[in-house]
Amino acid sequence: MSKTERGVALVTGASSGIGRVTAQALRREGYKVFGTSRKPLADAPDGVSMLVCDVTDDKSVQAAVDDIMVRAGRIDLLVNNAGIGLLGGAEESSVAQARALFDVNVFGVLRVTNAILPVMRRQRKGRIVNISSILGLIPAPYNALYASTKHALEGYSESLDHEVRTQGIRVVLVEPGVTRTAFEENITRPDRPLSPYDKARADAEKLMREIVERGDAPEVVADMVVKAANAASPKRRYTAGKMAKQVHFIRRFLPEAFVDKNLRKFNGLPA
Repeated sequence: MSKTERGVALVTGASSGIGRVTAQALRREGYKVFGTSRKPLADAPDGVSMLVCDVTDDKSVQAAVDDIMVRAGRIDLLVNNAGIGLLGGAEESSVAQARALFDVNVFGVLRVTNAILPVMRRQRKGRIVNISSILGLIPAPYNALYASTKHALEGYSESLDHEVRTQGIRVVLVEPGVTRTAFEENITRPDRPLSPYDKARADAEKLMREIVERGDAPEVVADMVVKAANAASPKRRYTAGKMAKQVHFIRRFLPEAFVDKNLRKFNGLPA
C-alpha cells in the first residue's frame, strides 16, 4: 500500500497519552485508525474512529474487532498500548490487585491479540506492536509488579513472533523510557499500604514525578511505533528515547554488579 493508504490500524488505550498521540501519528501516516477507550470520549482524536472497549472483557474485545471488520474489512496493524501502573512495595499489594494489574497489562494484550490473529492470518499479513517499557528489562524497586507485567510482555511478544512469522505476521516491541504523560491518570497505589514502606514509597513517588516531568514527549514513542509498523524487515525491539537506549545498553553489556550498584544509587537506596 502507498503512504497515503497504509491500511487499517487498531490502537488500544487511545484516549490519552502515548495511545492518543500514536493514533494521530498513524492517521497522518496514511492509516485508517480505530482507537479504543474504556468509556466514551467527548474529544476523540481528529480522524480517529473511537470504540468503547474494555481489554479485560472477552466479549467487549471481540465486539470491537467485529465492528472494525464490518466497517473496514481488515486489520493490518495492532498497537497494544492499553495499560496501567502501580507504584509501591510489592508486599503492599494484595493478590487481587496484582491480578487486576496483570489482567490489563498482560491478559489484555493476550485478549486483543487472540481476537486479531485470525483476521491477520486470513489476510496473510499483519503487524503487532506491543508497547513495553524499559522496566521490562531491568529491576524496578517499588514498581515490582508493574515491571513484572512488562517482563511478561517481553517474553510473550518475542515468543509469539517466532510462532506467527510463517503466517505473514510479525510481532515487535516498542520500549519507551519515561514519558511525559499524566502521572495521576496512569498510576495506582497499593491497596494495603504497610508502614515499613511509607518513607521509601513516598521517595519513590517523588522520584517518579521528577523523572516524568523531564521525560520524553509521547511523540517520541509514537514516531518509533510508526517506524516499527512500516519497517519491511522489523527489528525485534525498538527503544524510544535517550533513557531507553541507555538502559538497553547498560543491561546488555555492563556487569551485573555494576548495574545493581547504579540502580540502587539512582533510586536513592543504600548500597
